[in-house]
Amino acid sequence: MAAHAPVAAASPWVRRFAPLIPAGEVLDLACGSGRHARLLAELGHPVLAVDRDEQALAACAAPGIRCERHDLESGAPWPYAGRRFAGIVVTNYLHRPLLAPLLDALAPGGVLIYETFAAGNGQYGRPSSPDFLLQPGELLEQVRLHDNGMRVLAYEDGYLAQPKPALVQRICALRHEPEADPARALAL
Repeated sequence: MAAHAPVAAASPWVRRFAPLIPAGEVLDLACGSGRHARLLAELGHPVLAVDRDEQALAACAAPGIRCERHDLESGAPWPYAGRRFAGIVVTNYLHRPLLAPLLDALAPGGVLIYETFAAGNGQYGRPSSPDFLLQPGELLEQVRLHDNGMRVLAYEDGYLAQPKPALVQRICALRHEPEADPARALAL
């Protein structure tokens, strides 16, 4: 059996906000080799790791992580209709038709952590196609406009030098839960 390549370190953005995710199952969408799924499992969450790449999923497999292969861009219906997750993590992936179903899949009190490439990133490398790059303020606008009671805890749109130069947008948002302790949302 061939050894897997080492798993990259979790994004500092995800590491920063992952502790805000309440107990419950977390969806790691477009999980790749599992850098965030592993972090979330280490924090005690059952993790559903989803990707279309079978090799990536094989590298992702670990205790506390259930891997599922789905090509979410195939036009098939959203496979998690009616399910709710305590947290949803997406990094380095954008398929705009999934934004609304993702927000709908977040349970009350749940946390969305999303980070991906922004317009202008082509000057630093891939991706460079507008299909895979968020327009200025697009991620923030999508979260705010979606009628699901989201509270934005943090948002950034700009240049990152590490782990490689890139233009990104990233957001952490909490789905409003009327009975929740407001201090939790502010404990950054």
